[in-house]
Amino acid sequence: MAPRRAAAANLARAWALALVLAAGFGGIGWLVGGLASAALFTFCALLAAGGVYRYGERAVLGMLGARPFALAEEPLLRSTADTVAAKLGVRPPRLHLVDDGFPRVFAAGRGPGSSSLAVSTGALTTLRPAELSAILAHELAHVRRRDVLVQTHAVLVAATLMELSRVGGWLSRALLYVFAPIAAAFVHVLLSPRRELAADALAAQATGAAHDLADALLRLDRAAELVDFAASPATEPLYPVDPFEEEGLARMFKTHPPLEERVRRLRELGATAARNGRDTLSADARTNGGPEGQFH
Repeated sequence: MAPRRAAAANLARAWALALVLAAGFGGIGWLVGGLASAALFTFCALLAAGGVYRYGERAVLGMLGARPFALAEEPLLRSTADTVAAKLGVRPPRLHLVDDGFPRVFAAGRGPGSSSLAVSTGALTTLRPAELSAILAHELAHVRRRDVLVQTHAVLVAATLMELSRVGGWLSRALLYVFAPIAAAFVHVLLSPRRELAADALAAQATGAAHDLADALLRLDRAAELVDFAASPATEPLYPVDPFEEEGLARMFKTHPPLEERVRRLRELGATAARNGRDTLSADARTNGGPEGQFH
């Protein structure tokens, strides 16, 4: 799907999410106290949806321990993000740093005009500069397509449902097994694995670094096996590769396609780009009459 069509589809999903939640709360209000309560519940739901749209980005960053990035900490990160943003046609994102040795990168926000990019200290030390640029391009491709809007809202709602289980006291474990499937179903309704393949392709096309992106994905996946990671499994859609073990509740929130498939597609894109580049050079040489023709 083209970036503009994908962006329109994601905006439609966000509106649909707000309307469905408003209708659901309105129905609860109707059951509780009739028309007046239904109107009040609907208004509150729409108000909450507006708050999530406006402040959801900050909520996700705070939930994952991201703090504002200081230029002196890693000057190359700012220049790399600006360069990649220009290639993808989005406004340079606000940068945040996660003080964590686990290598991870994620984006949050509303779309091309307003987004944040968070990078962990582990990612800065693990990835080569070309790989870091490629993985930032992948995340900003999500921004360009407005995947980030739906991902931010889906993660917030799912994480909130997971946290609601804590109010049950000694029943919290039982509540977790009630709320977790609902949260996971909610995530899967809104987010398709195809969004990762599309973001990979857009990033590779915009930067010409398909092989670097494939290498970055593999490096992040392998590094995850060496460093402990703890977070809510509801945050899985945010990351470029799935950082969770395929066991327990984490299996329910898996929204990424197989890594092998993504790497294979990227290698094919890289090979095609290289082949097209050679064909272009050959055509130019023939147009100029070959190497010796350039001197006549």
